[in-house]
Amino acid sequence: MPSSSPDNPQILMDASTIYSEETFTDRRVGTIKRMSPVTSAGAPDAARPVLYVGQAQIMTPMGALPLSFEIEADSLDAAIAKFGPAAELAVQQTMRELQEMRRESASSLVIPDAGGAGLANPNDLMGRGGRIRR
Repeated sequence: MPSSSPDNPQILMDASTIYSEETFTDRRVGTIKRMSPVTSAGAPDAARPVLYVGQAQIMTPMGALPLSFEIEADSLDAAIAKFGPAAELAVQQTMRELQEMRRESASSLVIPDAGGAGLANPNDLMGRGGRIRR
């Protein structure tokens, strides 16, 4: 087994949080994964709740963007019924995150100063050159 270091951290699974996965799909809109808690020996773990995770894709100008989202449900029937609203919420959240990333990216552009088209002295880097503005 490899040793752990800042450059090569060990990747360890947490045996107390193991789930068995079942996948359900309508082969059209998306999939629902039922995550059933199990012990590290694979036996059902009734002390933890079953989780439902929806997966879908949205088309963007850059191509398909995968979405993964939790569905608050206590049965597969309930998860199927709540899939659409949960997917819509995930799309809205993803769009907000993309807009925020665009804003952050745009706010760190290098913009030349007015009148700073050229430096009077190319060695004068403290002169009228561009600056990072936020």
